[in-house]
Amino acid sequence: MIRVSSLGQPKNQTTSGLGQELPNRKRPLGMSQMGKISNQDYTYIRELVYKETRINLGDSKRELVSARLGKRLRAHSLGSYTEYCKMLQSNPNSGELYHLIDAISTNHTFFFREINHFNFLNSVILPQFANGQLGNKRDLKIWSCACSTGEEPYSLSIALEEYLSGIPSLDWKIQCSDISNRVLDFASKGIYEQERLKNVKPEWIKRYFQKGEKQMQGYYRVRPEISKKLGFQRLNLFAPQYPWNEKFQVIFCRNVMIYFDRETQQELVGRLARHLVPGGYLLIGHAESLAGIKHPYESIKPAIYQLPA
Repeated sequence: MIRVSSLGQPKNQTTSGLGQELPNRKRPLGMSQMGKISNQDYTYIRELVYKETRINLGDSKRELVSARLGKRLRAHSLGSYTEYCKMLQSNPNSGELYHLIDAISTNHTFFFREINHFNFLNSVILPQFANGQLGNKRDLKIWSCACSTGEEPYSLSIALEEYLSGIPSLDWKIQCSDISNRVLDFASKGIYEQERLKNVKPEWIKRYFQKGEKQMQGYYRVRPEISKKLGFQRLNLFAPQYPWNEKFQVIFCRNVMIYFDRETQQELVGRLARHLVPGGYLLIGHAESLAGIKHPYESIKPAIYQLPA
């Protein structure tokens, strides 16, 4: 058995990291030294984030943004948020914008989150695919369009492998995207602390994960035979074009739209529809709804929609 210990120590094992800090920093600035973020600076950050990501930061997010940007100020030895905003304005191509997006992005997730979706996948979607009723193809293509640290697409891969492995003529592939380079780096490694697998059945852990040893004790890595079927890449959902022309039978876009205003939500679900096959499914978070916006889908169950065939 391949041992995870050969991989070296994983980096950034939490979902709340805010990018990398410069090494050997002496006497880092505390929050009291930075002061509060001014209305002008917060407005600039809000407008910049909205322009680049369409994430709508309300007034209630001021303290959260202030706290998360503190590490970026320390990384650049800046004494105030005003200096940080001036740095972004004076050098927009420095790459700091990516760190800013990483810092304000929320990446809370876990394996088999919102289990009703996986039950529907297993009881409805996969039987339709196996019977040739979904896209009329022999390979199932799924897009996890806000994959975060990878728990969602790896959960999907386990579900697909469990159902389809006994049907040799069928295959599957998952495209995984996120706007945060930090979480994509984490997800592509496929290494998780044991605690993060608490919702995974023990027999699935044995079947689909490799147990770490020595310095990697307490960690598990997703086995290569399923991780190789996942493709990870950074993607802004509002980019002029997506990096693929293929259409998917299923799109998971969960717990993303809660950060967008209604106009942006409507634009997004319309764009996603163009990448679904007729009869394909869009699954959104249970805290989300398409009520009140124009869209081409039929509602099947709460948070489950289908593009009419």
